[in-house]
Amino acid sequence: MLVADNLRDSKIPLNNGSGAIPALGFGTLIPDPVATRVATKSALEAGFRLLDTSERYRTEGEVGEAMQEVFSAGKIRREDVFVITKLWNTNHRPERVKPAFEASLKRLKLEFVNLYLIHTPFAFQPGDEQDPRDSSGNVIYDKSVTLLETWEALESLVDEGRCRAIGLSDVNLEQVKGIVDVARIKPAVVHVESHPYLPEWDLLNYCKQNGIVLQAFAALGHSSEPKLLEDPVVTAVANRVKKTPAQVLLAWAIQRGTALLTTSKTPARIKENFDVSAIPEDAVREITQDIKLRVRFNAVVETGVPGFIPRGK
Repeated sequence: MLVADNLRDSKIPLNNGSGAIPALGFGTLIPDPVATRVATKSALEAGFRLLDTSERYRTEGEVGEAMQEVFSAGKIRREDVFVITKLWNTNHRPERVKPAFEASLKRLKLEFVNLYLIHTPFAFQPGDEQDPRDSSGNVIYDKSVTLLETWEALESLVDEGRCRAIGLSDVNLEQVKGIVDVARIKPAVVHVESHPYLPEWDLLNYCKQNGIVLQAFAALGHSSEPKLLEDPVVTAVANRVKKTPAQVLLAWAIQRGTALLTTSKTPARIKENFDVSAIPEDAVREITQDIKLRVRFNAVVETGVPGFIPRGK
């Protein structure tokens, strides 16, 4: 049971005994390198203790620099920050997994990461080009490797101790079941788009039954249309409980049992998004039951191509 006064500091235990993941996390999908470094530092100073990045975002170096600056100042310790990064689609072949992981560690300037995710279940043609396309502009997929083979390579990283836990990203329920049923090391986290327009209840219930944390990205709708922050149910609740729509949505996500990510380049907005406290249970039910619209903002689960990252970046 979550303690209301402590909502923003809530943690969810991981199923492999490697600790607990902060429910409230900061995502670093920010195109500008300087803005990424500043935002990451601001997030840590505001109180965030989970940072999410990826090989694909091309922000690992900036995230690493920001962390080292904060760690060197002595205000925050490395062991207090939960760091996530992800294996990109072009590195799914087992022999490419460890080199990709070690390259991420080097860019992050870390000895270990707390969680390593397979960014999507789609394997792309291996190579240095992150977005391989044929002459017609179609993605070139790699049919020679299965998701399970990639997963087994991640299990080996856990064995070596430089990766505390592993998980899946941008997957559907059947793909999660396929790994859980046969994996030696079960996924600790499943990272997917989720918010009141895409609640993913079946996936969340399955994860809870199997001790897996569901981590929601685009928890505030990623500024996409229709704007979740302007939804009449959300704004009505926000007005009633004297919080911002963002704070209401973040509280809803944590109180229903998920972890989440939020992203901003603005220090004031970063502080606002960390200032999360519990909302009444009737408000949680209202958001859950009264919002009927169903929208997926990112089609990555269908193609492996992240919708929030400009092509070629």
